[in-house]
Amino acid sequence: MTAVLHRLFKRLMGAAVALCLSLTLLLVSSTDSAEAALRSPMSGDYVNDTLEVVNSLKETIALPQDSEGHASAESEAVTLITDYISVYRNRTNVSNLPSFTTMQTALNSLAGHYKNSANRPIPEKLKNRLNKEFEEAGRMVEKGS
Repeated sequence: MTAVLHRLFKRLMGAAVALCLSLTLLLVSSTDSAEAALRSPMSGDYVNDTLEVVNSLKETIALPQDSEGHASAESEAVTLITDYISVYRNRTNVSNLPSFTTMQTALNSLAGHYKNSANRPIPEKLKNRLNKEFEEAGRMVEKGS
């Protein structure tokens, strides 16, 4: 009888430990995304943040390469891209939207250019594609998709 109670107690303790670890992992993962949102200039309002990012990046890519403040504008653009993706990538209610997919495609292209072609102007073909994708994402997000 004592052996049976001992085994039952061990199983219950094992289940309790597993449950505590699972809850801890869930809480830590949600805290990390909440902390990322707090560190970000993003408001958490997907529609407004998307439209602000679109407008800001369209202004940045329209700047002539030799204009004053171009380097700082590019640096700010990279930070903005990183913040936007960090805040919204793991939100399934947003990351499954076509507008987010379009934004992510455009942002990856622009960030890739800034990373791989530092101090080079954005090619006209890429500018046109980015502007088209930004316009499309803006329209979709305003319609709610």
